[in-house]
Amino acid sequence: MPSILEPGEIEAAASSPPFLYLPPRDLFALRAERLERLAEGNGLADYLRLMAGLCRAQQQVFDDPPLTAPFDAQRFEACQQHGLPPFAADTLVREEAWQPWLNALLQRYAPADQPAVIDALDSLRAASPGQLRAWAVALVSGQYSLVPAALVPFLGAALQTAWSHWLLSVSNLQLKPGDSLSQCPACGSPAMAGVIRHRGKHNGLRYLVCSLCACEWHVVRVKCVYCEQSKGLEYLSQEDDRHSAEQAPLRAEVCPSCNSYLKLLYLENDAEAEALSADLGSLLLDMRLAQDGYRRLAPNLLLAPGDE
Repeated sequence: MPSILEPGEIEAAASSPPFLYLPPRDLFALRAERLERLAEGNGLADYLRLMAGLCRAQQQVFDDPPLTAPFDAQRFEACQQHGLPPFAADTLVREEAWQPWLNALLQRYAPADQPAVIDALDSLRAASPGQLRAWAVALVSGQYSLVPAALVPFLGAALQTAWSHWLLSVSNLQLKPGDSLSQCPACGSPAMAGVIRHRGKHNGLRYLVCSLCACEWHVVRVKCVYCEQSKGLEYLSQEDDRHSAEQAPLRAEVCPSCNSYLKLLYLENDAEAEALSADLGSLLLDMRLAQDGYRRLAPNLLLAPGDE
């Protein structure tokens, strides 16, 4: 028998922000457009344009996916019943359901005549399923030293495409918060960045963006997503010709308690900003924060981090 909400409970339910936002189906095309724009005048323009081309290939594969077995409905239901991420990356990556997505991406992606890129793609094509699995397990677990750096963006792009497809292939998702604020409730992967929304009654709310499946989940502001402390948080940015530091669309929330930081996008200052492209376009801020001794714990699967 359905429960009856009292008037006060109805108001609370109506005012509660949605916990989850799903990515749009043209996510990878939007990323490609933003990367092309961010490349203009950027010292990393060649890299950003290379990643834009990779994102366009992701969109082609997403729009015309490889023929694979449907997602296991029983597994999904069991995870939902126990409050576990139904698309758990640390489990699914050990299986081979994602590998057709890599094969499809390698078929669709047409790189420029760059020997290093061609060598990386040839290495992925020649690798055995077991080797691909080992690299993918290392990548989603943050063990970048176990994956050749040149392979990271292409392997990461394939994983992102597969997981976003699985996420959007299931209707009526009912997800619960993960074990930590920074953990994606859908796949268990760490957040890549945060987005501060700017429209409607949920203006000013913070959502974290998954580094793998790209879903967004609500997390209260002014709290470190890693150690959950609020004291002493600072917000740092790089001033440029278009924005003052106080009005920058991207700022890093720096926590002195755990010596880490997370990038935040303020959509009121750039309504078209997108997390992955904005992150790649602001690597100079990462360099500055690394020099100051702060740790980056948020991965970007199209980027192989340098040695600390």
